[in-house]
Amino acid sequence: MANVKFEKFLDRISYKWDVLSTEWEYKQERVNGGIILLVVAFITLLIANSPLKGWYDELLSKPLMLVVGDYNLLESHHGPMTFLDFINDGLMTIFFFSVGLEIKREILVGELHSLKKAMLPIIAAVGGMLIPVMIFFALAPSDPEYITRGCAIPMATDIAFSLGVLSLLGSRVPKSLKIFLATLAVADDIGGILVIATCYSSGLEWNYFLLALIPLTLLYAGGRLRIYNWLFYIFCGFLTWYFFVHWGVHATIAGVIVAFMIPAHHREDVAKVVDKVKTILQNFPENKHSHIPVEMLTRSEVKLLVELERTADHVISPLQRIDKALQPIINMVVMPIFAFANAGVTLGGLSVNAMLGVSLVIAIALCFGKTIGIFTFTWISIKSGWINMPKGMNLKNLLGLSMLGGIGFTVSLFIANLSYGNYSADILNQAKFGIICGSIISGIVGYCVLNKVLPKADVKSNGESEE
Repeated sequence: MANVKFEKFLDRISYKWDVLSTEWEYKQERVNGGIILLVVAFITLLIANSPLKGWYDELLSKPLMLVVGDYNLLESHHGPMTFLDFINDGLMTIFFFSVGLEIKREILVGELHSLKKAMLPIIAAVGGMLIPVMIFFALAPSDPEYITRGCAIPMATDIAFSLGVLSLLGSRVPKSLKIFLATLAVADDIGGILVIATCYSSGLEWNYFLLALIPLTLLYAGGRLRIYNWLFYIFCGFLTWYFFVHWGVHATIAGVIVAFMIPAHHREDVAKVVDKVKTILQNFPENKHSHIPVEMLTRSEVKLLVELERTADHVISPLQRIDKALQPIINMVVMPIFAFANAGVTLGGLSVNAMLGVSLVIAIALCFGKTIGIFTFTWISIKSGWINMPKGMNLKNLLGLSMLGGIGFTVSLFIANLSYGNYSADILNQAKFGIICGSIISGIVGYCVLNKVLPKADVKSNGESEE
């Protein structure tokens, strides 16, 4: 009996959060997430180059404590987390958890489900990662440690920013271009995750790896036993994150692994749920008290509506519920806070030599490397006859789309922190400046090219423009 009551209690919490997240999502639809990031980044630049810089630096360096018994839950194997550490190792884990959910969804039912459909954007993503790295190696200063640390910075494509810029063109954009860019960005994220996992882990404490296997085993068992309450997965996910932080493998990888453990199947068969909904609706009275200005429902009617909500909820998988609930948090909270913590470039500390060195190399790698890599790898694949060009795509709009791939804001800044955060504050500042400049130039030029080459008429739903 106690277990049943506890399960109902968890269901009520889940339902309340679903309602709140739906309201957030509705409000978010009217706001471009990329614009919010851009505004926050601009404000942060102003703060970092004003008398408030001292306050800004002090805020980011403040240690955080969340003590339970003898344990500080906000502590890594390097010591207590600062506010900046918490953002990059904590909040960004939520971001990469969301990325993991998106990748799993795409593999199961999306564009990555069909290898034939996914092959072209995957090849484009590979080109968009290889060419920027080659340009970085060719142009970067000769310091081997510097090159090794920073070569992955221009690999990333920011899916929120790139799709945000594309959305500014409205219905003129063929559906095939949106799908291509989204799939490319997902494949790009997979590459970034692999780089973070293999290149930015140090001082591994293997006893914490053994402890991390416990919540991971529970997550796997929960999926097999068809446990549907998302709070179970959030709790086990937090434990996994905590042990990964102490293990030494970057904590964001925990977010991706946990995401792949989230069940994607329904609690009940869709057809059965539809039958239940029909039965409930048949029991609900029609046209009752239509002459009364303020109509109050009876207890039985309220009970029927609550049952209807819960019944309909049974066809939504935990993966979809969590992903839906996280999107407004990611776009309205996590990413703006990340931008605030990481876009603080001190322009006064940038010399001409620095801007012509580190910053310029990264900007060129993003602007030209991503464009050349995405465009040439796609063009070669199509010309070779391996893959057909998607409907609505041509070489002109492919060029504009490839330029948008150079918007590497979020993940590039994240990798820059991993690369130079404990190496050189000056080089980190220069790298951030190069990322911001390269991303802005890629976004503006990509938008202008697409605005020029896309048809002025509306685009049909099948991805082909009207004549």
